[in-house]
Amino acid sequence: MSSSLDSKSTRRGFLKSTGQAAAASALAGAVVPHVHAAEDNTIRVALIGCGGRGTGAAANALSVRNGPIKLVAMADVFADRLAASFANLQKAHADRLDVPEDRRFVGFDAYQKAMDCLRPGDVAAFATPPAFRWVHFSYALQKGLNVFMEKPVTVDGPSTRRMLELADKSEAAGQKVGVGLMWRHCKARQELVARVKDGQIGDVVTMRCYRLHGPIGSFAAPRKPEGVSEVLHQIRYFHGFLWASGGAYSDFYIHNIDELCWLKDAWPVEAHALGGRHYRGDSVDQNFDNYSVEYVFPDGTDLYLYGRCIHGCEDRFSGYVRGSKGLGTIESMRGGAGICAAYHGQKETDDKLIWRSPPVPSPYQLEWDELIDAIRQNKPYNEARRGAIASLVTSMGRMAAHTGRAVTYDQMLSCDHEFAPDLDKLAADGPPPLKPNANGVYPVPMPGIVRNREY
Repeated sequence: MSSSLDSKSTRRGFLKSTGQAAAASALAGAVVPHVHAAEDNTIRVALIGCGGRGTGAAANALSVRNGPIKLVAMADVFADRLAASFANLQKAHADRLDVPEDRRFVGFDAYQKAMDCLRPGDVAAFATPPAFRWVHFSYALQKGLNVFMEKPVTVDGPSTRRMLELADKSEAAGQKVGVGLMWRHCKARQELVARVKDGQIGDVVTMRCYRLHGPIGSFAAPRKPEGVSEVLHQIRYFHGFLWASGGAYSDFYIHNIDELCWLKDAWPVEAHALGGRHYRGDSVDQNFDNYSVEYVFPDGTDLYLYGRCIHGCEDRFSGYVRGSKGLGTIESMRGGAGICAAYHGQKETDDKLIWRSPPVPSPYQLEWDELIDAIRQNKPYNEARRGAIASLVTSMGRMAAHTGRAVTYDQMLSCDHEFAPDLDKLAADGPPPLKPNANGVYPVPMPGIVRNREY
């Protein structure tokens, strides 16, 4: 990105005030080896977080075109999710699955045990709730492991500052790091970005994106049942809790935001937003049902994001970049690459069509192919910093909606509200990062009333 917000000088200005990366400071000398001994060139993978996305990421890892590769360890805090993931992976990838029962770990220290099964240069894949990224990333760097981590990689200002410092150490160590913003690897989007940069639609004037659908994932978290740990309840329904995932906004909308920032070749410096809660039923989550956000870039260009999780409304999943001479479009599909196009003028009509993308390979698979290729060829490959900034920019829009105030990039990065302090000490039977009231209801954002933090 060309924006100065990506610079190390800006980033380090904020890091001076934080002591939160102390655990990572000892990692500065870590060096990730480039390849294993010639007699065994198999790359081994440990999966940490065995839900649906983790299982999908593991399947992509085991399907790379540049093997040999094996899954050798799995970790989760829920035994049932680990068992279901293992069973699903065994159906299609049994020959690349080497995870006996004594390498299937359950608990809050399971991530360490799984990574301890790897050799330096192997790959740890992180697909737990995003709050745990910095904890797991720190340990992987200490162990000399390469990493794939799902998005978002941070949920608030303090965790972003910590992740940016880890990214510096990771780059210095030569660690290969993939971040699950898979649309950056989509061939159709790459072609659209090239056409925009070549001036095919003129100067970028404005952008907008939509992610409109009914409640998905654990967006609507239920009340905690009797006999269940409060900590484990919040982790199981992580989309419903800001500390765990950044909520629906961060986990769902980061893709749309990131791809349009990529098209603009800059990061926004300010966000203004609206949002509200309407149809909650028995849900006690912290999410808004709808968000409308204006991101402002350094040159004054705007990106408008519209997000909604309400049954019975129009569904839409798309992005648009309007130029002074034409229009670029992205029609997204969950689980697929989607279709991109460019037009003369501002109407999506066939007579104005310049280009439309043909079918392209799954970016979910390509991001793994490219990570493994970088490991084998020892090519520079580290998406940690970009993933952290994309996560921060996403949080900036979320905080603007939740507080009812304009939020700048610098304010978000320097914000001192850490949703889950001491996350590396979290335990199933310990105090939860978010405490319910006597009626089992959790605090929610109150725009205009609580204005300097999100709840």
